[in-house]
Amino acid sequence: MSGLIGRKIGMTSIFDENGKNIPCTVIEAGPCVVTQVRTEEVDGYKALQLGFDDKVEARTTKALQGHFKKAGTTGKKKLVEFKWFEKEYNLGDTILVDLFEEGEFVDVIGTSKGKGFQGVVKRHGFAGVGQATHGQHNRLRAPGSVGASSYPSRVFKGMRMAGRMGGDRVTVQNLRVLKVVPEKNLLVVKGCVPGHKNSYIILQK
Repeated sequence: MSGLIGRKIGMTSIFDENGKNIPCTVIEAGPCVVTQVRTEEVDGYKALQLGFDDKVEARTTKALQGHFKKAGTTGKKKLVEFKWFEKEYNLGDTILVDLFEEGEFVDVIGTSKGKGFQGVVKRHGFAGVGQATHGQHNRLRAPGSVGASSYPSRVFKGMRMAGRMGGDRVTVQNLRVLKVVPEKNLLVVKGCVPGHKNSYIILQK
């Protein structure tokens, strides 16, 4: 599955030919360098390891410095493997944003924004317990009952309760590519993608 590593720049909107305003996300996709070629003979499967975003050599371990030196490139901050790439690439090759075409659909993988410890209303969409009147007190955002007393005398696993929210690996499928800007390595896709601004994301065809 072919793909690239990118960085989320932010959101904007563009107008289509009918004058409709479409929300979209701008992504800096590549350039990515092939830092390792996996083969079935050596590794048991076919894949390409791509590197994105230059890294200061002083902050790169000696082992990784040697790894990047084999590929003839500088240190990279983000490394991702892509299995079963459509085209054949060699070690040290550079893959650009022109891998994608306008009108095709891509899957975007990223880490969602961390929200910290949240209650059940924000985390699960609960409506609270009852109303503000008729004897209710501080019940507007409460979770309500979570378990029985005599039986089963415990709270079942998976009960929707307050807790940490966000910071999960999220895949958004079938986002249409609206525009490709090869001179700036930019990709504009319809809709939103997971993660905060300047976060790393993975694009797959």
